Amino acid sequence: VAADLTVTFFRKKPGHLLLTGRTLCGPVTVADIAIPPSILPGLAIATFENAPALWRHAWPRPAAQGHKYTRGHAVVVSGSGETSGAAQLTAVMIRPFEVPGGLSGVLADARRNAVLLGPGAGIGEATVAMAEIALGSRAAVVLDADALGSLAGRDLAGMIAANPERAVVLTPHEGEFARLFPGLGGSKLVRARAAAAESGAVVVLKGADTVIATPDGRAAINADAPPTLATAGTGDVLAGLGVGLLAR
Repeated sequence: VAADLTVTFFRKKPGHLLLTGRTLCGPVTVADIAIPPSILPGLAIATFENAPALWRHAWPRPAAQGHKYTRGHAVVVSGSGETSGAAQLTAVMIRPFEVPGGLSGVLADARRNAVLLGPGAGIGEATVAMAEIALGSRAAVVLDADALGSLAGRDLAGMIAANPERAVVLTPHEGEFARLFPGLGGSKLVRARAAAAESGAVVVLKGADTVIATPDGRAAINADAPPTLATAGTGDVLAGLGVGLLAR
C-alpha cells in the first residue's frame, strides 16, 4: 500500500524510516494518545532516528586556545597517483611511504591519532597488511572501500579484538557488507546491529536508509539522505568526515 498519510502513536517505528516502508508511508504524523514520555527509560530503547539531538552533545568543538596539535591528525592512506582523488587530495600534507610496512613509521607519531584506509588503496595483500598495521596501532581506524574488499573472508573481528582500546569504524555499502558478513539475515537494522556486535566495530551500513550501529546494540537510522549522494566519491567524503571526527 502506498499511503497518502501515515499516522502512528507515541514514537515513529523502524518501518517508517527503513526502505521500502519509508517510501510507502507518505507524510508521517506521530499522534499524541497520552502515553507519557516517562515510560521511555523502562523500555530500554536502543533504536533512534539519526538527528543532531542524538549526538550534538558529543560533537567536538574547537577550544578558544586550541591549535593544530590539540585537534588531532588524521592520516588518509591514498592509493597510487592515479587514484589520489579518493583521498580528496587538494590541499593536504603528503608523506610517501613504502607499501605496506612503511605505514608503521607514519603511525609511530602519536599525534597521528586516526587513520583512514581504503579509498583508492586497491584490493590485495598489501592493503590487508596495512589494515593489520592500522588496527595494531594506537590510532582510531576507519576502514572503507578497498580495505573492506581486501578483508572479506579474513578474521576481521579477531584483528579488532586484539587491540580493543581504540575505535574502529566500518563503512560498507550493501555489496561490501554481504562479502564481509556472509550469512547475516534480517532487516537492515538487524544486520547492521549483528555485524557491529560480531566485529566489535561501529558499522555504518550505507544506502538511502543508512544504519549506524554500535557493538553495544545502539543503532540510528538515517532518514533524510538526498539521492544526490548516490554518486562516485561521496562514500570517500563520508569516510573522511568519520576519520576527522575520530581525530578530534
